[in-house]
Amino acid sequence: MRGPHNIWRLVRTLATLERTGANQLVLKEVEAPAGVRAAARALGWPLKWLGDRGDETLPPATRALTALGPAYIKFGQILSTRPDVVGPDLAVQLRVLQDKLPPFPREVAMQTIAQELGVPAEDVFSEFSEPIAAASIAQVHKARLATTGEEVAVKVLRPNVERNFRKDIDAFYLAASSIEFLSPASRRLRPTDVIRHFDGVVTGELDLRVEASAAAEFAANTEQDAGFNVPKVIWPFSGKRVMTLGWAEGAPLGDNAALDAAGHDRYQLGERVLSMFLLHALRDGFFHADMHQGNMKVAANGDIICYDFGIMGRIDEYTRRVYAEILYGFIRRDYRRVAEVHFEAGYVPADRDIDEFAQALRSVGEPIFGMDATHISMARLLAYLFEVTERFGMRTRTELILLQRTMVVVEGVARSLHPSINIWQVARPIVEDYIKESLGPRALTRDLLRTARVLARFGPHLPHMAETALIRQSQDPAPVSRRPVALPALWMGAGALLASGLIGLVALL
Repeated sequence: MRGPHNIWRLVRTLATLERTGANQLVLKEVEAPAGVRAAARALGWPLKWLGDRGDETLPPATRALTALGPAYIKFGQILSTRPDVVGPDLAVQLRVLQDKLPPFPREVAMQTIAQELGVPAEDVFSEFSEPIAAASIAQVHKARLATTGEEVAVKVLRPNVERNFRKDIDAFYLAASSIEFLSPASRRLRPTDVIRHFDGVVTGELDLRVEASAAAEFAANTEQDAGFNVPKVIWPFSGKRVMTLGWAEGAPLGDNAALDAAGHDRYQLGERVLSMFLLHALRDGFFHADMHQGNMKVAANGDIICYDFGIMGRIDEYTRRVYAEILYGFIRRDYRRVAEVHFEAGYVPADRDIDEFAQALRSVGEPIFGMDATHISMARLLAYLFEVTERFGMRTRTELILLQRTMVVVEGVARSLHPSINIWQVARPIVEDYIKESLGPRALTRDLLRTARVLARFGPHLPHMAETALIRQSQDPAPVSRRPVALPALWMGAGALLASGLIGLVALL
C-alpha cells in the first residue's frame, strides 16, 4: 500500500546501505563526485543504526541488496553485468545475485508444488533435488518425472515474494514522486512512469503461467536459430507458482574458467549473445529482457541455452524500424540521419535545432569508432549521453526501457566473455539485413498489401455507412454552402474497391 509509511522504508534503505558499507563502496566504484559521496555519508551515517545488518558473510553491496529485498536485488543483477560501469570487483560481488542467493528449504518447495498442482510432489517427481540455483524471486530444482523418467528443471516461487516485492515497489513509487516534486528538471525522465513500467514487468514475473507462455512463444520464434536453444515447457506440471521445463545441461555462461576448460571460444560466444538479442528484437519484436549470465548456459556442442523467461520485451514494428534506423545511422556514422529519425519519431521536441542535435550525436559516437572496446569507459559515455538528452529536452520513452536496459546488459555479458568485443561491429550485418527487409521496396509492397486487406474488411459495411452519411447531410439544417461534404464514406468505398482489386491482383501473381 502506498503512503507516507514508505518514507520509513526509504530511510531503512539508506541506513542499510551505510551500515553494510555498500554506500561509499558503490559511489566510489561508479566514480561519483566527491560532493555526492560527502552528502551520502552525511545523510547516512546518523541513520546507520536503523539499517539491517544483512548476511555478514557476503560482500558489502551484495549483503545490502539481499537484506533490502527482491526489487533491490533485481537492480543489483543489472549492475552485475556492467563491470565497465561499476568496476570489475563490484561486478563480481553482485554476480552472486543472479543465481546464488540463499535458498529456501526443499520441503517448502514441495509443499508449494502440492498446493499448486493438487497432487503430492512425490507423485509427480520420482526424484527432486535440493535447490541448485536461487535468485530473487524463485529457485530451481532438478527433478525427474515419475511418468516418463525425463529430467526436468522445476522453478518454484519464494514464499511471500509477492508481498515483499509489493513493499519494495511502493517505496520506489514514493521515491520517484518525491524526485519529481523536488526536482522539476527530472520530470522529463518520467521517474514515476519508469517505476510503473518496472512494476508491470516484474508483476508478470510473479505469475509463472505467464512465464511458461512466454517460454513457449520464444521457443517457437527461435526454433531455427543456429547455436541457440530454449528448453520446452512441460505444461501439465506448471502453474502460477510452479513451472517445469526440460532440463538443460551446460556450463554457466558466467564461468569463464569452465568455458575455457570445455574448449569454447568465448569471443564467438560473446558475439552470438549480442547477435541473438538484436535478431530477436528486430526480427520478432519479442526478446529475452533478462539476459544476464545467470540465465544462460553453454551446451557441450557450443550452443547457448537460454532460460528464465519471467521478463520478456515486446516492441511494435514501427518502433523496431525506428530503432534499426538509429542503430544503422550510428554504424554508418551518418549522424544527420540519426538526428532526423529522432525528430521524425518525436523523441526530440520539434522546436530544437536538428543540426545541433546531429553535432551532439557525433560527439557521442565518434570517440567509440576505431577505439579498442577495452578502452571505452561506458560509465563516462552514459554520463555524457545523459547530458545530451537533458540539453535537448528528450523524455524517457517507457516503451523502450526494456530494450535499452537489455542492450546494456547484453553488451556487458558479451564484454565479460571477451573485453574487446565491439557491439557496433557485431550489430552491423544484422541491422543491415533488417533494413533491407523492412525499409526497402519489398517492405513497402508488404505494407500496402496489409493496408489493402484492412480496407477490404470494411466492404460489407460500406453501403450502410454511405447511406447514413448521406441521410445526415440531407437532414443538416445548415446552408448547403456550409454543409460538410459527405465524402468519407465514398472515399472509403473507393478505397475498399481498390483494396479488393489489389488483393486479387496479388493472388493472381
